Amino acid sequence: MITADSKPGDIPVAVVGLGLMGCSICTCLLMAGHKVIAVAPIPADLDHAEKRIKEHLRRSKEEGLVTREPTEFLKNLLITEDYLQLKDTGLVIECTIENLDIKKTVYHKIESVISKEALLVSNTSAIPISILQQQTKLPDRFFGLHWAEPSHTSRFLEVICGEKSDVSKGESLYNLSHFWGKEPTLVRKDIRGFITNRLMYALYREAFFLVENGYATVEDVDRACRNNAGYWMTLVGVFRWMDLTGVPAYHTVMKDLFPTLNNQTDMPKLIDDIVKDGGKGVSNAKGFYTYTEEEARLWEETFMEFSYEIRRLALKYPADVVKKKLKAKAEKIKD
Repeated sequence: MITADSKPGDIPVAVVGLGLMGCSICTCLLMAGHKVIAVAPIPADLDHAEKRIKEHLRRSKEEGLVTREPTEFLKNLLITEDYLQLKDTGLVIECTIENLDIKKTVYHKIESVISKEALLVSNTSAIPISILQQQTKLPDRFFGLHWAEPSHTSRFLEVICGEKSDVSKGESLYNLSHFWGKEPTLVRKDIRGFITNRLMYALYREAFFLVENGYATVEDVDRACRNNAGYWMTLVGVFRWMDLTGVPAYHTVMKDLFPTLNNQTDMPKLIDDIVKDGGKGVSNAKGFYTYTEEEARLWEETFMEFSYEIRRLALKYPADVVKKKLKAKAEKIKD
């Protein structure tokens, strides 16, 4: 049972679904000190999961995220297809595809094994938690855990309560997630897309509008994002940014700009055409950009390099960086 005082070493956890994100979540939990049961709902997951997790651990050791060898962490990992292995876990993280019927089937298999005290959570980013918990026997112990990829390097995590979730259990989960190297957010009231997706998809929608209506190219929009928001968002969020750069200026711009922003609700043609043509992005070298196989591979490698490098920089500026500076200043004056 997870309580406000729980530590990772006290709680065996499980991840059901071992795709890209499932593997990096397993890595994060192992690095935090949990014993991890990794369940593969489909046999194909068994072919790549151990290799991916080993590589994440190797790179994390190389980059200084951990000091222990990968083999030490792997002693606490069991990869299996057997749901019965979940019986002693205190937390199960479902990480399957965004399909309600598949998730419902997986929840039935999980809940037939785990104890009533164990928490069941979903790594969904598309389906509201209040809808998912309707598919479970004990909805009060069901929550969302929205991760960012790579899960073992990112500070991001959203803990989401559904309509029937026990908020006190959500608070315990929120406390535990700090041991995972996160600066988490507890979303106490369920809403589709949660926080970050609602913010980001508003940005995506405007990006499609600008490209499809000839105001800018795909490259132009990406360049603007990298060289403006990409500079400051690791340090602060939108409200702190407005504080830092002058609130009245934003008020002035909003009055004239908001009425002109795109608010379409149908699917943008640009992405619809790519998906219908089988495009998946760098995973099959077919997306908004045209890639050779070598370019796609190098972009994946570069993204992983960047995730470790940006982590090092970001950790120098945690959410309480100013509070720490004030405390250090006060202690210096005191001495």
